[in-house]
Parts: sequence; structure tokens; C-alpha cells
Amino acid sequence: MEERNTASHGGVSSSYRGVRKRKWGKWVSEIREPGKKNRIWLGSFETPEMAAAAYDVAALHFRGHDARLNFPDLVHNLPKPTSSSSEDIRMAAHEAAMSLRPFTAESSHGGSSTSNVGPITVRLSASQIQAINESPLDSPKMWMQMSEIAMLEESMVFSNNIEEDEWDNKQTYSLWDP
Repeated sequence: MEERNTASHGGVSSSYRGVRKRKWGKWVSEIREPGKKNRIWLGSFETPEMAAAAYDVAALHFRGHDARLNFPDLVHNLPKPTSSSSEDIRMAAHEAAMSLRPFTAESSHGGSSTSNVGPITVRLSASQIQAINESPLDSPKMWMQMSEIAMLEESMVFSNNIEEDEWDNKQTYSLWDP
């Protein structure tokens, strides 16, 4: 693979479309939206091939079968974004990149690192969101309140025959208790 210096981005360009290497070694990918000046950031990856697969997902989404792809043979295996939002495009691109992730001894033995984790969606109830908004996030009190709310909601789903004063008699434990 031929690499050339690019002064405009401060990194190294790649022979793959939409891919360049940062000074600190990560391979990144982005794509320009058709007819617009803004770009969609697709992510930072371990290998140029992973970044190239991410680019292919976005290029195929925007340009269809006229897209010039890095891996045209993989066109039928690429995930498709659920919508045209930049977040959905990024999620599909990340999925494609992970499918080309190199196999390592660490990954075969259950090892992991935070850079290997993809986007995660966490769903909270309205009362949990309210508890977060009303308390500082580093507050042990806030975590206790969220725990109590979650336990209360869980018990309401499974059993509605607990008397209110029974809740007062329940002992709660906290990581912060002495």
C-alpha cells in the first residue's frame, strides 16, 4: 500500500478512498455529503481496511451503485443505515469496520479494551431521567435514588400487592454505606 504525506491534515494519506492516518497512528474515515460542504465523521479505526469499509457503507448509501468503493466485492455484505441521519450512517459504518477487524490472540481469549466497544444505547424511564437531572452525577445520593426508583418500578411490574408501609421496612444497601 502506498502512503504519501499530506500537509493539510497533518497525517498520512491512504490508498483507500476516504481514509487517512492520524499522527498518533489511528486510521480515520469521513465522507462529504453530496451537494453540501459538511462531512460526516465515520470514525477512528485500528486498520486502514476497517476505515475503508466504513467509507464504503456511507458512499453506497449516498451514491448508490455509482459509488466508487474500496471493496466492491463486499457490496452485498455491507450493512445499510436505517436512515440518512449521520448517526445511523456512522453506526452502519462502524458495523462494517468491525466485520474487518483483524483477529488477535487477545480477542480470542476474551480480552477487551474500551476502544473495541461500539456505540451503546441506554434507555431510561422518565423518573430515572428526572433523578439524573435533579442530582449531581457524582452524588452517592443520586445513585441510591435511581436504585430505589428502579427497584420500585421493577416490583410494580411483577407484584402490585405490596403495601406502601412494607417499603418503609425494607432495608436498602449502598456501596457507600460504612
